[in-house]
Amino acid sequence: MKKFILLITLCVCTGVSAQKMKIQEGDFDFLPGQSEINVEFIYDNMKLLKKNLPQDQYIKERSAELEEKSPGNGEAWQKKWAAAPELIWQPKFLELMNRYFFDEHGIAFKENLSEAKYTLLVETVWVYPGWDAGVMKQPAKVTTNLKFVETANKDNVLAEVTSENAPGDQWGSNFSNEDRLGEGYAKTGKSFARLILKKTKAF
Repeated sequence: MKKFILLITLCVCTGVSAQKMKIQEGDFDFLPGQSEINVEFIYDNMKLLKKNLPQDQYIKERSAELEEKSPGNGEAWQKKWAAAPELIWQPKFLELMNRYFFDEHGIAFKENLSEAKYTLLVETVWVYPGWDAGVMKQPAKVTTNLKFVETANKDNVLAEVTSENAPGDQWGSNFSNEDRLGEGYAKTGKSFARLILKKTKAF
């Protein structure tokens, strides 16, 4: 009976809300024939946790919590968190987009392509880092707004897609909040790429 209860608890703790991806406007018919797409990542209005904390408040509270447990840990974590977008989250998203588009269709999604005709704006709306206690865990979740615009006129929106609760998890234990969130960005890239390919007849 105890094993059964433990199994049920494990299933509950590892469960995650299904990802929801919806096209808000536009289509992707402009993509076929392109060789490169500029990508910009935006975190300006990102909220965290179920309390929808601004990032500055989250960093302050999390750092204080870690510092109280062990002096120096809070500062070390702040550096890791600050580096996570560039070192983990963005590369994970781009890896999955390019796996579907560059390898199969010759379209490269990269940052800092100022000469590219189109830009993909990846705006992070909300994230939940999740947690891992070994036996039980809760996957991370990432909510983003994905918008294709003209690079020279970003007010001209060609397509906009919302992605809610992309799950971030992997087999085995993962005790890094930043790495779990990275898997959420990978899932976002994978689902977004599949959606585009499904909706664009020219591919």
